[in-house]
Amino acid sequence: MASSQQPLSSSSSVSPGTFFGQPKGLFFLFFTEMWERFSYYGMRAILVLFLVSSTTGENPGFGWTELDAYALYGWYTMFVYVASIPGGIIADKFLGQKKTVILGGLLLCLGHGILAVQAPWAFYTGLVLIVLGVGGLKPNISTMVGGLYGRKDGRRDMGFYIFYMGINLGALLAGVIVGTVGERIGWHYGFGLAGIGMVLGQLVFMSGQKHLKEVGNAPDKSAVSNEPNFFLEIFRQRNALLWTAIVALAGVATWVFGGSWAYGLLIIGLSLAVGVFFVFFNESNPVERDQLLVIVLSFVMIIVFWGAFEQAGGLMNVYAQEKTDRMLGSFEVPATWFQSANSMYILIFATIVGSFWAWWGRKGRETSSLFKMAVGIIITAVGFLFMVGAVRQYEAQGASAMYWLMLAYMFHTLGELCLSPVALSFVTKLSPQRYVAFMMGAYFAATGLGNKVAGSLGELSTEAGEYAIFLGIFIFCVIFGLLMIAVLKPLKRLAHGAEDLQPSVVGDNEGYEVEETLHLEGDGETISYDELKRSKK
Repeated sequence: MASSQQPLSSSSSVSPGTFFGQPKGLFFLFFTEMWERFSYYGMRAILVLFLVSSTTGENPGFGWTELDAYALYGWYTMFVYVASIPGGIIADKFLGQKKTVILGGLLLCLGHGILAVQAPWAFYTGLVLIVLGVGGLKPNISTMVGGLYGRKDGRRDMGFYIFYMGINLGALLAGVIVGTVGERIGWHYGFGLAGIGMVLGQLVFMSGQKHLKEVGNAPDKSAVSNEPNFFLEIFRQRNALLWTAIVALAGVATWVFGGSWAYGLLIIGLSLAVGVFFVFFNESNPVERDQLLVIVLSFVMIIVFWGAFEQAGGLMNVYAQEKTDRMLGSFEVPATWFQSANSMYILIFATIVGSFWAWWGRKGRETSSLFKMAVGIIITAVGFLFMVGAVRQYEAQGASAMYWLMLAYMFHTLGELCLSPVALSFVTKLSPQRYVAFMMGAYFAATGLGNKVAGSLGELSTEAGEYAIFLGIFIFCVIFGLLMIAVLKPLKRLAHGAEDLQPSVVGDNEGYEVEETLHLEGDGETISYDELKRSKK
């Protein structure tokens, strides 16, 4: 959601000084994000297990049913990502990325600290503060990484690769360290330990301010005041207002007649996003309208993927604890350690998967983002076949082997590596530049909705059973992925060669301006930028 309109040098790092050939500021952002992910994934590793633990055991929890635990997990993980939208708006309009990251980090420290208190009020208060903290920190620190490099700076891709490794290193450590402390010593000690990690992240970020002077600063108030208010535009455009009202009424009906105020409020909130989309649609030219439609479909793919993938923190987490034989000789592997499998596999396979797609492209085969995303969904689906095997072994023998989980997580990671790295890039490529900040926020919101779907599937498993859920996810995702591949050609036509767009950047410190002519190499045609503007209705 954070703004992409920061002035950037075209050829050199904005941040003075380098370390191992990269801006020094990168490594302060690396360690800040590593500790933030340590706190988030540490919390994710133990949340559901804490909720379902007996209130009278040696390590008491809340004693909730799995149904209630999966429900809270879905809402919590959804709001963590949806909070990126207000977090980005606050940074774009008021504080800038740097101050918003600091604010988010402080809220995270406070939230985890309160969670260490063994009281219901502290639990819910801590969750709210963590949601707000991640919303402030997560979208904006990534924008600051981009601000360290000029558009022509060849170090940019490697810089983001290093940053991505920090994310996965933090997640890897979280499952092992926080998970072990929470599961073996005490859940609230685990919550508190995750907070200590965030405190370290804040200290790192504050100590690196001299290397981050030129990035993430507060926006120019005069420039911000001249920007249009897209939410007000909803009420000035007939079709935008109509569709906003239709979706909002569906939310009211869900609340009143369906008896679910939570889902009703969610749908009412989504009605504003629908209205803003139609505002964008109305103000776009025909090419941009086609591309916006493709973006909406890509959001559906993102929701489907994360709805399947995020079974890791809920249903699969409980399955590891309750139905998996975790004995290695005389040592019982903590269930939370499996939460580190994904990050371990990313560190192993990231380069291999990237090299495969490069080789695949050199062979002249399909390498579009939509194709990779569809393949990623199918590969993730295959992972659930191993969970089907695990359930059948459990039903026959009373416990399933650990290798089923490890194989499932491996395929889920391979699917993630095909989809996740390209999805956000794809959205930013197709989004009209004047809307890209909002569309980035919408991407995180789609990720959040996928997390909510994951929680809802976990709730359904309490009635349908794990076998039906795992098999159902496999069948649905394979069919959905194949359908996306089947309609790939018309979707690529609607994208109008956006992935083949090779704009030339002109002038120093001119941000994202492009030359007068844009060569759409994929379609074999050259279109004047002025012609594109004139084609707007």
